[in-house]
Amino acid sequence: MALKNTSTPVPSLCSIPTLFLSLTLICTLSVTLFFLFSNPETQTQTQAPLHHLKVYISDLPRSLNYGLLDTYYSSPTFDSRLPNNPHHKTHIPTNLKFPPYPENPLIKQYSAEYWIMADLMTPDNLRTSSFAKRVFDLNQADVVFVPFFATLSAELQLGTNKGVFRKKVDENKDYERQREVLDFVTKSQAWNRSGGRDHVFVLTDPVAMWHVRAEIAPAILLVVDFGGWFRLDSKSSNSSTPDMIQHTQVSLLKDVIVPYTHLLPRLQLSEDQRRQMLLYFKGAKHRHRGGIVREKLWDLLVKEPGIIMEEGFPNATGLEQSIRGMRTSEFCLHPAGDTPTSCRLFDAIQSLCIPVIVSDNIELPFEGMVDYSEFSVFVAVNDALRPNWLVGYLKSFSEEQKNKFRQNMAHVQPIFEYDNGHPGGIGPINPDGAVNHVWKKVHQKLPMIKEAIVREKRKPPGVSIPLRCHCT
Repeated sequence: MALKNTSTPVPSLCSIPTLFLSLTLICTLSVTLFFLFSNPETQTQTQAPLHHLKVYISDLPRSLNYGLLDTYYSSPTFDSRLPNNPHHKTHIPTNLKFPPYPENPLIKQYSAEYWIMADLMTPDNLRTSSFAKRVFDLNQADVVFVPFFATLSAELQLGTNKGVFRKKVDENKDYERQREVLDFVTKSQAWNRSGGRDHVFVLTDPVAMWHVRAEIAPAILLVVDFGGWFRLDSKSSNSSTPDMIQHTQVSLLKDVIVPYTHLLPRLQLSEDQRRQMLLYFKGAKHRHRGGIVREKLWDLLVKEPGIIMEEGFPNATGLEQSIRGMRTSEFCLHPAGDTPTSCRLFDAIQSLCIPVIVSDNIELPFEGMVDYSEFSVFVAVNDALRPNWLVGYLKSFSEEQKNKFRQNMAHVQPIFEYDNGHPGGIGPINPDGAVNHVWKKVHQKLPMIKEAIVREKRKPPGVSIPLRCHCT
């Protein structure tokens, strides 16, 4: 016999009154959220950017960063390698806390060190757009930034006494500064806790910190490319091939490729006009190492119609020629020089001139964030050196393809811009600019860096970890 259910019935969750009440609440919440997030003022207050990279600044003396700018501007004559340019300021007041970076193109192209540090020196209330958060407690830091203007230090020495640059002598003030930085940093608690692996050095000039590279090899290096950084470890090499790389000081696993500072002004897509020339190049014909390819390309192309090959330097006249040449040509040639890349690539991007990259070993900034194939043409060296091949290849691109390249280029132009438009660089940065992309790239390295630190700690005393890097 079935038992009779005498319990009080429970209202169904899908009953009409309950369902109506639920729908009313959902609609009310939806309308509230709509007005909340559609109000720009409310968005600004509620959507503050998240900081993902915590940066501690090593306490180096001012003489190793902004003080070097004071030295530069107080010199009556600076660089004999560059003709005088009336548009470049060579003397400014020396009492500025944050002097401007030199307009001298030999130095300006390496100014990343200045803009990255300026972001960290900007007061917190103005740094809401920065991906990095400055911390003053070492224990909270993800990385330790070393505020040494290594490029400016090297260029000061090259401009005043180039003959002693590679020598460890008293006359080499750059070497003295390198040793001062290393002596200070390596004796710090921060270095000892990680072996320097979480330290960040900005080394945009290929010869920056030349004498201490082996000592800073474990650190995170911000470099424009890897040209000149690889070296042969003869003790560990059993190979008879002289150019076989067995030992490296740089690696895509830990280091960050950053852009040169462009020297030419940005051309907006709306300002672009019809381009009459096919291909443009301006620079030195004779280079070393990978730059030998440049000489061969020059001889192949210099007499071709629709192609301009100019030898020159970025002084006042050279800048005007480059602006005109890049803005009136469909393509801009980018062959390797002494190193695989140069600021010429970023000048081309700002000029909406499609880069033609002939450099088999090039490493490019922000790859993974930027797809260069969407606005650049990559050509193998062997193909480029075939007679008549390159000209025919470039002529095969349709107007539609070239226009698409330029549209894509216009979209990424801000990514390669360091200058934030504020005096001394002190002020909010462009959230889509070069500095933030550098911080994001450093952040990507953290898991590998932390793993390396842990591996270092568990090694028995006297056992070293090789610096070899097996990566492409």
